[in-house]
Amino acid sequence: MRRLAGSALLRQLTKFALVGGVGFVVDTVSFTLLRLTPAFAGSPLKAGIISTVLAIIANWVGNRYWTFGPHRSTRSAWEAVEFVAVSVLGMLVALGCLAVSHYLLGFTTLLADNISKNVVGLVLGSAIRFLLYRHWVYSPARRNRVAAQRVPEPVE
Repeated sequence: MRRLAGSALLRQLTKFALVGGVGFVVDTVSFTLLRLTPAFAGSPLKAGIISTVLAIIANWVGNRYWTFGPHRSTRSAWEAVEFVAVSVLGMLVALGCLAVSHYLLGFTTLLADNISKNVVGLVLGSAIRFLLYRHWVYSPARRNRVAAQRVPEPVE
């Protein structure tokens, strides 16, 4: 039984990593393209917010329908709010890494910005996001509690 649970977790982690890889590409490419435009050349945090929002959208679709598909809630609007809340927390971690590197440490090149946001920030933010998605947003136990709340009381 324990081996089966470990196998399921490994499959879920693999799917999460693959979806995250797509999000990483979306985030990194859009961040780099934005930073190369004159409008965002001096605004790495603004470029980071936009690129991360695009990645969050890609990750929402992949995680909802593939990674955590069997555990998604029938209350998709509420689940979306929870997903966005967790994703914003992950975004704040990545943007925090970018801000420290760019503004406090003075590493202002495009490469340094990408490393701080899309490598260091991604690793830290992904660990937080996976745990919160698994144990809060898409938690089977939580889904069962929601389903139990909807069961009508027997009439006597």
